[in-house]
Amino acid sequence: MKIAFVQMNCHFGHIEANLARAAELIESVAADLFVLPELFNTGYLFQSSDELQQLSESAKDGQTTRFLSQLCGRKNCHIVAGVAERATDGAIYNACVLVGPRGFLATYRKVHLFDTEKRWFTLGNKPFFVVDMGSAKIGMMICFDWIFPESMRSLALLGADIICHPANLVMPHCQKAMVTRCLENNVYAITANRIGSEERGDEHIAFTGCSQIVGPRGKVLTTATAREECVRIVDVDVTAARDKNLNSQNNLLADRRPNFYTY
Repeated sequence: MKIAFVQMNCHFGHIEANLARAAELIESVAADLFVLPELFNTGYLFQSSDELQQLSESAKDGQTTRFLSQLCGRKNCHIVAGVAERATDGAIYNACVLVGPRGFLATYRKVHLFDTEKRWFTLGNKPFFVVDMGSAKIGMMICFDWIFPESMRSLALLGADIICHPANLVMPHCQKAMVTRCLENNVYAITANRIGSEERGDEHIAFTGCSQIVGPRGKVLTTATAREECVRIVDVDVTAARDKNLNSQNNLLADRRPNFYTY
């Protein structure tokens, strides 16, 4: 199975331009699964609830999902991408969608909001889950979820082979931490970060790039620099994520002793 991250610069409020750039990066390459950054279509630094309302959309049938579904149909692939999801009850979530050649498959809503995201977004209200695509079991988390070990452990316990991790990283720690997350859960992880910066009002934020794919034993399989727009593809053996044995005596999941984890 070929898995890939798409690292790109995103321009705030320019949804059509961001969609077109993502398609341009993906069109000339072949992979089974692509992961795009967090909020890749809208940009990150929202200044008001009205602005977020204007740029958010339905996860199931909004402009971005329809566009990505058509792209998946042409490429015969699946895509995980970060969006601002406007739910039917009016709540807006920092979310990501999983789409394929036949359209929308699933939405994950970010459980752990970071910093100013708490001003604008509603906390994710659904537990972590895994989608069985046949060729692999896919789990999703978004950016700051990485700092909570329970995020990836929950997905591993649910049977995920590949963790799709759209991100807008600003701290320098995630990429190294994801090595440990993959090692302790024996899973693949695709961290798709963005590059560039945003300055809106009195706020300025710079993104760290350095997207990466990490393997089950904690090996970095491919990575990007801090400033390049690029796609990186790795051919992986999904079954490697299903052997949780470290040796003849230790199994990463079977050796857990949850009755002692009372805090």
